Amino acid sequence: MKFIQTFFLAAIIFPIVVSAQNPKTPLLINQLTSSPARPKLVVGIVVDQMRWDYLYRYANRYGAGGFNRLLNEGFTCENTQIPYIPTVTAAGHTGIYTGSVPSITGIAGNDFTIQATGESLYCTEDHSVKTVGSTSTAGEMSPRNLLSSTITDELKLATNFRSKVIGIALKDRGGILPAGHTANAAYWYDDATGNWITSTFYMNQLPNWVNSFNSQRLPEKYIKQDWNTLYPINTYVQSTPDDNAYEGKMKGETAPIFPHLTSKLLNGNLSAIRATPFGNSLTLDFAKDALKSEKLGKGDQTDFLAISLSSTDYVGHQYGVNAIETEDTYLRLDRDLESFFNTLDAAVGKGNYTVFLSADHGAAHNPGFLKDHNIPADLWQGSGILKNLNTELEKKFSHPNLVINLGNYQVNFNNQLIEKQKLNEQNIIDFSISYLKKQEGVAYVVDMEKAPIAAIPDFLKTKIINGYNAQRSGAIQIILQPGWFQGYSSTGTTHGTWNPYDTHIPLVFMGWGIKHGSLNRPTSMADIAPTLAALLHIQEPNGNIGEPIEEVLKK
Repeated sequence: MKFIQTFFLAAIIFPIVVSAQNPKTPLLINQLTSSPARPKLVVGIVVDQMRWDYLYRYANRYGAGGFNRLLNEGFTCENTQIPYIPTVTAAGHTGIYTGSVPSITGIAGNDFTIQATGESLYCTEDHSVKTVGSTSTAGEMSPRNLLSSTITDELKLATNFRSKVIGIALKDRGGILPAGHTANAAYWYDDATGNWITSTFYMNQLPNWVNSFNSQRLPEKYIKQDWNTLYPINTYVQSTPDDNAYEGKMKGETAPIFPHLTSKLLNGNLSAIRATPFGNSLTLDFAKDALKSEKLGKGDQTDFLAISLSSTDYVGHQYGVNAIETEDTYLRLDRDLESFFNTLDAAVGKGNYTVFLSADHGAAHNPGFLKDHNIPADLWQGSGILKNLNTELEKKFSHPNLVINLGNYQVNFNNQLIEKQKLNEQNIIDFSISYLKKQEGVAYVVDMEKAPIAAIPDFLKTKIINGYNAQRSGAIQIILQPGWFQGYSSTGTTHGTWNPYDTHIPLVFMGWGIKHGSLNRPTSMADIAPTLAALLHIQEPNGNIGEPIEEVLKK
């Protein structure tokens, strides 16, 4: 009887097998044997502190091969917003590559407070690993504090770890977080030596090509060039004069004006290259070497190169939005991008790679500049408010230092002390909210346990809930009035708030699988990773909350 059943089953299956092998049914063969089409290489470029309007602010001075090539050949999403606060580097790079928000990823800031212990933790801090490439401690970093997977992790998983993934940035967090947990390598800049370094999380010694690159001593060569404007200074379009009260000065300068004599002022200080456009040039030089030496885009599987350009952030912090230095940095970056795209064309082949460019956050105008132009703005004196709040709390509850810090515009309480002394936590929260609401520049103060019912606009409610991680975020969220931010200097600028100048970021795709066009409907930073997942036919990251931007992709 068993033989008859087997024979009958074979009789049914055999014609199906023959049909599947019939040359008249090629579609079925392709479905059974072909892998999905993918680009040879994906390149992610995050320009640190790039406001969306920088795509157009200097557009008539950009060349044809950098930002304008992206716009003319690629697809731009014109209304991409960051869906959370605080808008800072670590959270931004994480959001782009995870399709998620700090509530889920755990990267609740560049630094954040562990609520159970009161310990301050840097986003990529990991003292279980050692520096590779230097004797400094700058390499004691890894992605272990990131709680979710990245699109780069998902690519590695989808190809059973045959794809290569490399992250590169001057900032450790800009290289590590995009590269994910499974990267072949992440590299960042060591101020002490001027070397590109990594950690034992990835490897025990630097590859020969990295040692060879470091041996060129390019940081010293760039610093010796001095920083003058790329074009005649009278052609720059910024409305403020070169010498003004809104800009910070390099150490040793008497005024923040061109030329910046880095060869004399820096005196061997290799960290100072960060706050010049040459830091971006150095980063892309290194990325070109990585592309060629690691043979990215040359294998059977898609590779991923994640680049973060950090110098735009350092320059922006020091000089602000309305500075010739900032304009010059973007004009120089445009030329560097053109050179890099040309290298990709030659090494991988035009049309064989996909590139996207975005930003981790934007930046505010300098408050003094705004006030001088009759726009409400000011600096919020957080350190003084913290001191006064603790004084008032001590009067009320008989214990000093009940608040540890106001980092990320949040109130981080000394929870160990509150628990040990059996104090009423809710009474302390309510008292703090009442005090903070009365402070100048404060728009809203929200008890995060009651955020869903807070009397604030839904738009803001969503952002603060998305940014709140119960283990790593403070119990109270402070929201300032537009134009206000916490600062320690009247010069330059910063970021971190919910406002469009901090949350409206560029997003442009170009290359393999990408249409040419533009999109004005709202999109989210969280949509970048699932769009890449759809392009690559792989699973989106495991904390993803974004949606693929279908308009970007060719069918």
